[in-house]
Parts: sequence; structure tokens; C-alpha cells
Amino acid sequence: MNMIKFDPFRELRTLNDEMNRLFSAVPASVERGEFARGSWSPNVDIYEDENRLFVEAELPGMNRDDFEISVENNVLTLKGERKFEKKTEGDNYHRVERAYGSFTRQFTLPQTITAEGATADFENGVLRVALPKREETKARKIEINASGSEAKAIETESKSAKV
Repeated sequence: MNMIKFDPFRELRTLNDEMNRLFSAVPASVERGEFARGSWSPNVDIYEDENRLFVEAELPGMNRDDFEISVENNVLTLKGERKFEKKTEGDNYHRVERAYGSFTRQFTLPQTITAEGATADFENGVLRVALPKREETKARKIEINASGSEAKAIETESKSAKV
């Protein structure tokens, strides 16, 4: 049987090594200072119906002039900035959890979508962009023509209905 000498500081050194490893790889967002500025990204829902694609973004506390929307090369871009405005000089904030700062969200649109005829509405802090589908990509109902004996039966039924 081998005897292992007890080292009371072995676990502490292991913890120290892990902490050093954790903090040695500083995320790029920290290096760019985004945490200090409060960079954030608004939540977005994307859905469609038979005629349009919808993009809804939550932009609480923002005004229409605080953001812009554009479509270029089939990429929808939403960018803007939510600024932190201190209410009064006497305010003493204990906690600030809402995110502030600039944001950019980009979404590649499918080839079935066109920017022509797009609309955007902003109400109660929710931006809703509606992008129409191209006419050539919409589903179409195809009429089925009867042929042969079925066509004659249909013709006979329609003649007897008239009499």
C-alpha cells in the first residue's frame, strides 16, 4: 500500500489555477467596453402568414427617432441606441438592471421576400415590420379539369339540372 502525503493547500491551488484560467480569456465584449456602455440586444419575434413576413422587436422606453430600419441586399437591419437618462440630480440609484447603449440586429431575408411595399409600425414600445412575399412565390390553387367519362358525367348532370 502506497502512502500519499496529505497537502491541505492542494485544493486551494487547484481553485486558484481554475480562477486564473477563467479570467485569462477575457471576452471580446469586455475588451471593447460594451459592458461599461451597457450594450444590449432587443428581443425579436419573426413569423409569417401566407402573404407577409413579420419582424417584431421589443424597444421599451425608446422613441421613434432612437432607431432606424433598412433593407439592403436582402438583409434587414435594425439599429439604434437607448440612452440612460438620469431623472434628477438628487436621484440615488441602488440598482440599474435595464440595459442601455447602442444595438444592431441584422436578419437575412429569404429570397421569397421583397422590401417593396414593406411597412413598419411602432406602438407601445413594440416595432412591427411587415415585409410582403413576392407574388411568384405565393401558393396558388390549381383548377383540375375533368376528362373522359367523368367530364361527360358532369356535363350530363349539369344539363339535367337545367331541365
